[in-house]
Amino acid sequence: MRFMAIVKATEKSEAGRMPETERVAEMLKFNEELARAGALLEAEGLHPSAKGARITFSGPKPTVIDGPFAETKELVGGFWLLSVKSKEEAIEWFLRCPFEEGEQVEIRQVYEVGDFSPELTQMFEEQERLAVRLTAERSQS
Repeated sequence: MRFMAIVKATEKSEAGRMPETERVAEMLKFNEELARAGALLEAEGLHPSAKGARITFSGPKPTVIDGPFAETKELVGGFWLLSVKSKEEAIEWFLRCPFEEGEQVEIRQVYEVGDFSPELTQMFEEQERLAVRLTAERSQS
């Protein structure tokens, strides 16, 4: 099973302040533990929302709004993508994560192709084959 751990943004991350060297070292150690266990698929931090945009689809024409966005508690500051056996295992990992006081992580299961109807599964598989083919073509040019 794959799970995404979504790190909520903080005032500090939204201000664009980079974490202290010691904190980065702690996170890298945590990521290394995940990797050694075969659980880590991806882990990334995100730039502040001031460097982002939101697209709202309402009516005939989508609206684009540049950041920053006011509600920090609703913003994502980073994420991990894990492959583990259960939600409980994902929770156990993040109970050990070196978060600071007040930080928050949300753990959500990622849909797998098999979670959908056979018709949709076939469509997803066709899309994956197309992506593989296009990637191969790009690497040859």
